[in-house]
Amino acid sequence: MSSLVNKLQTVKFPAFQLAGMRAVAVVSSLYVAAQMLADIASLRILSIGGFSVDGGTLVYPFTFTLRDMVHKVAGIGVARTLIITAAIVNVMMAALFWVVGQLPPDMLVGPQLEFVAVLSPVWRIVAASIIAEIIAEFIDGETYQAWVKRFGHKMQWTRVLASNAVSVPLDSIIFSVIAFGGVLPWPVVWSIAFSNIIVKGLVTVISMPWIYLVRGKE
Repeated sequence: MSSLVNKLQTVKFPAFQLAGMRAVAVVSSLYVAAQMLADIASLRILSIGGFSVDGGTLVYPFTFTLRDMVHKVAGIGVARTLIITAAIVNVMMAALFWVVGQLPPDMLVGPQLEFVAVLSPVWRIVAASIIAEIIAEFIDGETYQAWVKRFGHKMQWTRVLASNAVSVPLDSIIFSVIAFGGVLPWPVVWSIAFSNIIVKGLVTVISMPWIYLVRGKE
């Protein structure tokens, strides 16, 4: 672990760094795409290490680091705008799936019931996802900003670790309680939240070095 820390303290990727509008465009696109992919993948529940984990958990945690990257390049104001934009896009996606599922199918093709069975939104889960995302991502931004003010440009990976350490548990708990509280037994709800925190924490460790791939004012 100490060797990893030492490497992260000195890591640089000058040949691959993105800056300015190009960095904002690339990272913001990846952020919104990850949000959408996570919402779709969440429709499948996986069994990992004996815990139930929705498929979106394999993708969604990367959004916290991607948000940090936008924050570094363009500042907290742009990062906040990105959070709200992604939330709106996810609501629009769920609404589109619902509308398509309600419209009559072309029976020359067939009833196409699979689309409704798989992609028709469960609005409680959609609401849980959006609410958890907005609250956790905004707090992630405030934590990131406070860390930068305190430590400046030293060990930039620590700002990602610190902000994710706050936002990941918060996101997992809010989502699990809103989505499943009162529907599933509470021990199951807390088990889902715990497994999400573990998986997202591992993704945080993997994605920490990404912060060095962009140059910016933060």
